[in-house]
Amino acid sequence: MLALFGLVVGALVAFLLRPTVPQDLSRYVAMAVVAAIDSALGGTRAYLERTFNDRVFVIAFLFNAALAIFLVWIGDQLAVDLATAVVVVFGVRIFQNLAAIRRRVFGG
Repeated sequence: MLALFGLVVGALVAFLLRPTVPQDLSRYVAMAVVAAIDSALGGTRAYLERTFNDRVFVIAFLFNAALAIFLVWIGDQLAVDLATAVVVVFGVRIFQNLAAIRRRVFGG
């Protein structure tokens, strides 16, 4: 529940402050956001399955964001678009977590 609260508070702060991101960093921020969404949904899934651990959540959140940013940076250094790979991997995980949450909440 704390993860959902943090997500809502962060979204409200961003909505009110309307921060801007330099064009050079926008790809990195986008990948970090995708990783953060994956971590938040994974935390929600773990909470519903009664296996949530706040330390694991924080470590997974930071590690996923750092890994996504690192992969995009490596891709930029090699002139290869690894951002697509990051989006695909985290996108699959997001949909898997959403499906598990749906099954847990609505049955099936």
